[in-house]
Amino acid sequence: MLGFLFRPSFYLSDPVFITFEQTHLLISFFFTAMQETKTTEFKPYVPADDTTVREFTFRAIFLGAVFGILFGAATVYLALKAGLTVSASIPIAVIAISLGRRFLKTSILENNIIQTAGSAGESVAAGVVFTLPAFLFLSDGVGKGYFNYWTILMLAIFGGILGVLMMIPLRRSLIVKEHGNLPYPEGTACAQVLIAGEKGGDFARTAYLGLGFAFVYATLQRIFHFIAEVPAYTIAATNKYLPAARVSGEITPEYLGVGYIIGPRIAGVLVAGGVLAWMGLIPLLATLVPAETIAAQLAKLDLLKGIAQADGTVVYPFGWDPYAHTFADMTGAVYRAYVRQIGAGAVAGAGFITLVKTLPTIVSSFQESFGALRNRAGAGNILRTENDLSLKVVGLGSLALVLLMAVLPNIPGEGLGSKLLLGLLVIVFGFFFVTVSSRIVGIIGSSNNPISGMTIATIMGTALVFIGVGWTGTVYEPMALVVGSMICVAAANAGATSQDLKTGYLVGATPRYQQIALFIGVVASSLIIGFTVQYLDNPTAELRAMGIEHAIGNKFDAPQATLMATLIKGMLSFNLDWQFVLVGVFVAITLELCSVKSLSFAVGLYLPLSTTLPIWIGGALKGLTDWIAKRRGEDAEDAELGKGSLFATGLVAGGALMGLVIALWQAKEASYPAGQGWLAQVNLEGTFSRLIGGHGIFQALGVVCFGLLAWALVRVATRR
Repeated sequence: MLGFLFRPSFYLSDPVFITFEQTHLLISFFFTAMQETKTTEFKPYVPADDTTVREFTFRAIFLGAVFGILFGAATVYLALKAGLTVSASIPIAVIAISLGRRFLKTSILENNIIQTAGSAGESVAAGVVFTLPAFLFLSDGVGKGYFNYWTILMLAIFGGILGVLMMIPLRRSLIVKEHGNLPYPEGTACAQVLIAGEKGGDFARTAYLGLGFAFVYATLQRIFHFIAEVPAYTIAATNKYLPAARVSGEITPEYLGVGYIIGPRIAGVLVAGGVLAWMGLIPLLATLVPAETIAAQLAKLDLLKGIAQADGTVVYPFGWDPYAHTFADMTGAVYRAYVRQIGAGAVAGAGFITLVKTLPTIVSSFQESFGALRNRAGAGNILRTENDLSLKVVGLGSLALVLLMAVLPNIPGEGLGSKLLLGLLVIVFGFFFVTVSSRIVGIIGSSNNPISGMTIATIMGTALVFIGVGWTGTVYEPMALVVGSMICVAAANAGATSQDLKTGYLVGATPRYQQIALFIGVVASSLIIGFTVQYLDNPTAELRAMGIEHAIGNKFDAPQATLMATLIKGMLSFNLDWQFVLVGVFVAITLELCSVKSLSFAVGLYLPLSTTLPIWIGGALKGLTDWIAKRRGEDAEDAELGKGSLFATGLVAGGALMGLVIALWQAKEASYPAGQGWLAQVNLEGTFSRLIGGHGIFQALGVVCFGLLAWALVRVATRR
């Protein structure tokens, strides 16, 4: 989101959308809706016959597009960095209400259009980041030529538009006719925010307070370096008990906020994977595997290229000394050589298990939705609140997508026929998984939507089709990724679109205008998403000095994209270290046998502990504030509008935006000589460390500052 602008849709039940929504909201709305549908006809907040309320205005569309661009760019940064996203609808609604009340005098329907157009940026960005960086990780660099702005732009637009197109004929069957059965929790919560804002209430102040805290903290940390970014303690590789173990934390405001939003349970499972990797697997492998074997594995993965220095010496990554056969950074070497592959296997296994577990829901959802669409009676006089775009738009739009994929030169393919097959697979898988995605998020919310499982199923299905027609080998890997990426974007955007349409249904919006706003939001946000991904991929000066050409995969872990590349290579090119991947798969199976949701754990196993540890701290703070409320005899705070949640969303928004701005500036200065850029000149870490007595004290002071930020979050959340 803008930080606080992400749908708690972490797709962590998949790799990642995490929601602000909690069970009590879903249950209360479910029974209320059931009672309404049994006793009276549903009436939206703005009556269907009221045409006087402003809705589809230029300012609403413009603001929605701007928010889509901002939230899309911020989501790219957060998803690349941690594999997480946060929902945009509610934060955008809060901002729209506060701006509208003070300056613009926007109506509730205009605010709904703003959040509808703006939310498209977050979902499209998530689908893009979770898949398209995989071009960089395909066999023999075959996909690197397609990792460019125009390919990313086209696939983002096509996937986003596909998700909206397929939801047009499904709106009446899923949103209207299933009103009492599919609560769409995030959409319902957003409608409550819009209605509450219309009636009055100043809940935006707390979110802006969090935003301000994050801006100040991030400025001190990432620009002036008064606060350590990643305090770490590494045990020596020669230690008798825990050789090469490392405890570290990237103590940023956005990670603290994300942890608070997702709560202690998911955050605990997430960090547990990191604890196993960094306190268990790495010490074990460092003890059992000789340094020469680790170096050979890194060389096989193309991660041990030596860099010639001006004095004639050669410097190797991880401090490898080819003469002494030792690593200065044994922890990092073991992690990149083995643990990341084990983590990728765990994520793949967990994603597939999630898909299998939801197969009954997927099949029944598809059957019910298709049946409702087929049996829908034609309407005579159409009410404003039932006015959708024509089915001709769906048919012609789908045909246009197929034809454009076939003729555009920047889409991978071995000729017109192969590209037409890609387009056909996209439409078939797209219709199926958009239907499934919409119904699933309607029941259990976006946080439990198995987007990664659907993408894995799409890639596997596409790979099987390719194998069936004899298309095996590295040249076909980018083609399989195109299908998977478009379905990932489409399914993610369909889930968000469904929540937006539910919000519109409750407040009395015109569906046609919402659908047009979604198209505009997809296109506007895609323009900046492709640029942001490309720009963030520029290596820093330090990475360039090591001979590294891409920041993604190094500075940015991109766990989902790595998983997709691993799966494609394994199926089409038979180029996979199965022994390591299968260890991860059986870790996921073991967790499922213990009744633990394996996907969150698997993502934690893949990501650095420095990412998951501060997220866990945020989750622990949420558990603490709920405990304090219980001790006081109070109800736990509202998951969306509670002071702690709003402050946390501000931390996420402010931290992610500042991180994005600084990352873009670092990319701009990457080509400068060492120490010549503006950021290098204002970096006071060295001076400050000397003044206070050393780097260790500097890191300890950073932990203290993070503790003060955590205290502020608890203070705001528990204040009466």
